[in-house]
Amino acid sequence: MMINIGDVLTLEVKFSDKLEKYKCKLAERKGQHLYIDYPINLQTNKTAFLIDGTQLKCSFVDKTGSVYLFETEVLGRVKQNIPMLILSDPGSERYIKIQRRQYVRVETSVDIAVHPTSFEFKPFVTVTDDISAGGAAIITSNKINLNSGMKINCWLVLPMQNGEYHYQQFHSKIVRVIPLDERRNKVSIQFLEVSPNDRQMLLRFTFDRQLMIRKKGL
Repeated sequence: MMINIGDVLTLEVKFSDKLEKYKCKLAERKGQHLYIDYPINLQTNKTAFLIDGTQLKCSFVDKTGSVYLFETEVLGRVKQNIPMLILSDPGSERYIKIQRRQYVRVETSVDIAVHPTSFEFKPFVTVTDDISAGGAAIITSNKINLNSGMKINCWLVLPMQNGEYHYQQFHSKIVRVIPLDERRNKVSIQFLEVSPNDRQMLLRFTFDRQLMIRKKGL
């Protein structure tokens, strides 16, 4: 999979407290270098100033509608017909594909607190078995009264590689309950009414975890 000239790229600073996004276009490519026009901050609509060495996450959509993510870095700037930034291209084998219809699930254990919407069960804290931008699977005691279709409220703690912790709350629905062993169930839950910012945070977290798993060679 290659990025094509004219493709729109979305950039996000990798180590930043702010969840800011920038849009730009690929103007040229030479070897492992990507030449982009100056990025525009999507919130302020102003040109962003990114210094050399800035670590970025970059995403783009191909002709089939698939989203690809990869890590890159600002290598420098050059002025030809237009002023451009130079980004590193890690190569298509390092692009991570995210299906739009079905969000990528990442096996990871993070803390989650589960509360009923009424009084069907006592609130409890457990861990996830996997997580995606659309939902999660959690491990529970089979003594807890959970059934398919039940509405619940969940609080998740999402630890990022850069040391950030994000606390997310989701109104959710139980999709299925699968017996694991004599004592435990695996419960699939779907996040409902997710805001664009929360969805972006979940995508960011699952991308972050995929990169961590790849670095460990798992």
